[in-house]
Amino acid sequence: MSDQFTLPIEAQDIMKMLPHRYPFQLVDRVLSYELEPSRKLTAIKNVTINEPFFPGHFPGAPVMPGVLVIEALAQASGILAFVAKAADHLDQGLYYLVKIDKARFSKTVTPGDQLVLEVEQKRMVRNMGMYDGRALVNGQVVASAQILCAGKPSS
Repeated sequence: MSDQFTLPIEAQDIMKMLPHRYPFQLVDRVLSYELEPSRKLTAIKNVTINEPFFPGHFPGAPVMPGVLVIEALAQASGILAFVAKAADHLDQGLYYLVKIDKARFSKTVTPGDQLVLEVEQKRMVRNMGMYDGRALVNGQVVASAQILCAGKPSS
């Protein structure tokens, strides 16, 4: 992929950046990103009744598991890392989730919601990136976390 990405970045291009596939690709579209003065990205996840976790979480009262909301934020962080590395003409490699801190959940996410995923890179040391992430529905924060990812160069 080039160092310039046309917005919005659609699912088929996201699959070139992340190894995730259905049912674990949890970012549907990247709406925006910036690399200067800070590195930020905004993406969306459309939550539908067809998600494979809803029949068991919970029958009759479907709620998206909080851990998957955090995973969506981690994937958005991985996309931001990919875009930033491409802009710096560096090997993108893969980013693995290493640590979650300060995870907070303030509202449930249900079928029909659109998760807006906002991530900001706070620092990058060697191949370790720290990100602040927020997930919003209808402009209200439903979850937030600090995410640490480690990069592994392509083989």
